[in-house]
Amino acid sequence: MIESRDPESVKVADLTRQGVESAYALIKSKVKKTPVLTNESISTIVTGSDDVPTTLFFKCENFQKGGAFKIRGAMHALEKLRPEELDNGVITHSSGNHAQALAIAAKAKGVKAYIVMPSNSARPKIEATQSYGGHITFSGPTAPEREYVTETIRKKTSACLIPPYDHPNIILGQGTVLLELMAQTQAEYGHKLDAVIVPVGGGGLLAGCALAAHGTGVRVFAAEPALADDCSRGIETGQREPNVTTTTVADGLRTPVGVINFPIIQKYVEKVFTVSEEEILSAMRLVLERIKIVVEPSAAVPLAVALSDRWKKEGVKGSIGIVFSGGNVDLDKIADLLKKP
Repeated sequence: MIESRDPESVKVADLTRQGVESAYALIKSKVKKTPVLTNESISTIVTGSDDVPTTLFFKCENFQKGGAFKIRGAMHALEKLRPEELDNGVITHSSGNHAQALAIAAKAKGVKAYIVMPSNSARPKIEATQSYGGHITFSGPTAPEREYVTETIRKKTSACLIPPYDHPNIILGQGTVLLELMAQTQAEYGHKLDAVIVPVGGGGLLAGCALAAHGTGVRVFAAEPALADDCSRGIETGQREPNVTTTTVADGLRTPVGVINFPIIQKYVEKVFTVSEEEILSAMRLVLERIKIVVEPSAAVPLAVALSDRWKKEGVKGSIGIVFSGGNVDLDKIADLLKKP
C-alpha cells in the first residue's frame, strides 16, 4: 500500500459528521448540487405486495462534474493542501472516475495531474481524463500494480499523492453526497430519509456517507458485486481483505476497501449486500427503461440490491436513498452489455 504524505491538515480524528459538514462548506460552490429523482414504477416494484410502501430517492451523481461523485473528494483534498504541496503537481491511480475528478480539480487549481490508469479502463474514461488535462500512464489492473507505477512516478516528480479513496479528506468530501441527499429529500419531497444504499469499492463514498448519517437515524447499507465481495467477506471475518481479483462488469468497484475506510464501515454500516452480474445489468436496464438516464454498471449496484429478495427479507421500508455514483459508460458497448440472453 502506498503511504501518502501526511500534511498537518489531514487528521483521522476529523472523520466525523461535523467533518463532512465542514467539507461541504468548502466545496459546495465548486461542485454541482446533483438532482434527486423518484420513479413510481420502480418504487412499486420494490414495495411488492407489502402494505408499507417504499419510495426510492435516486441521488444522481451521474450528472456531477466528470460524470461521477469523485470530484467531491478530489476537490476537497486539493482545497485542504498548502500551496507548496501543489508546486510539483498531484498524482493518483484510478480506473477512471477519480482520474477525471483529479484532472478537473487540478486544472481548476492550475497544477499538473499525473494519472495512472489500468490498461483495461473504459475507453470513454481514458479519453475524458485526457480531455481534462490529465497526464496518463497505464498500469496492470490490480491494486498492487497500480500502486507500484504510481509510486515510481511520484518519486520521479515529487507530485503530491491524492489516493482515490483511502484518505481522510477524500472520505469527507465524498460524504457530502449524503448531506445533499438528506436535505433534498426533505426540502423537495417532504420525506425524511430512512435508509440509504451506497455502492462500495474502495469505500471512500461508503465511509463518507456513513459518517454523514451518524446520529441522524438514517440507516446505511452497502452494495457490492458478488464477484468483488471483499467488503462483505471482510465484515464477516472482522479482517480487511487486501486483494481483489475480478472482472466484474462494475469496473469502478474492483478495488479493495481502504485501510482507513474499513473500520468506519465496520462501525457505522449496518450490512453489506452482494448482487450477481445479471442483477447488476438488469438494474441498469431498468434505469434506462424507466428513468431514462444513463448510469454505469457500478452505479446500478445499489438498485440491484433494492430489487433483490435479500433486501426484501431485510424488511427495510419507507424512504430509501439510492446513490447513483456515476454515468461514465462506453456507449459503444452498452447495447451488448444489456442484451438479454
